[in-house]
Amino acid sequence: MGETERRDRREAWRFAAGIAVVLVIAGAGLLFALPWLADLNAQHLAPGLGLKSAAIAAFVASFVIFVVFALVAGDGLIGELQFMLLGFFAFFVVLWLLIAWIF
Repeated sequence: MGETERRDRREAWRFAAGIAVVLVIAGAGLLFALPWLADLNAQHLAPGLGLKSAAIAAFVASFVIFVVFALVAGDGLIGELQFMLLGFFAFFVVLWLLIAWIF
């Protein structure tokens, strides 16, 4: 076993330990936040959003996600514009109805 392999293995263990610590802290934070989240749900989310508010939330979410998709796409952006627009509207409709249904 070479020195670089030992170093890579040690780095992988540190990375895994860091992820485990972050997950434990996030889980503990969620556990402590449950009463606050239940109160928030009972007061503000119980009446629901409705189609108008859900449409606004779905548009913002769709726009942000597709801007990220376009930035990551790189060279294929111009050739794939028609697919991006079709995907945007399909994604918007699905998110709109799901947000209105769930909330």
